[in-house]
Amino acid sequence: MRLEKGEEGTFGVLRLDGRVQCVTLEPPERGNRVGVSCIPAGVYTCRRVDSPTFGPTFEVVDVPGRTAILFHQGNVARDTHGCILLGSRFGRLGPERGVLDSRAAFREFLDSCAADQSFQVEITG
Repeated sequence: MRLEKGEEGTFGVLRLDGRVQCVTLEPPERGNRVGVSCIPAGVYTCRRVDSPTFGPTFEVVDVPGRTAILFHQGNVARDTHGCILLGSRFGRLGPERGVLDSRAAFREFLDSCAADQSFQVEITG
């Protein structure tokens, strides 16, 4: 569920099985352009993948015109590369707004999905 969209990024909350798992950060809305835009609203399948850059994670599939949208670690919008960053809370790194405690949040996300090969995510807003 998205909470806020602006030039600093697209901030939201990831819920799994109806419970808040962590906070999220995507890039700003930029017309679904590859690598620089948030994902269009919709329901998508997320499947387990092994990323050469980020290791075990999940990829959001079937986004029109886009591929390789991953959940991964990072803190500010420039870290997203068109993907979804996970954090434990919102905050600031110097002058930039972002998500904090990303490593811990990402680890908890993977632990929560350890038995899953895929899941559905609804992106709203």
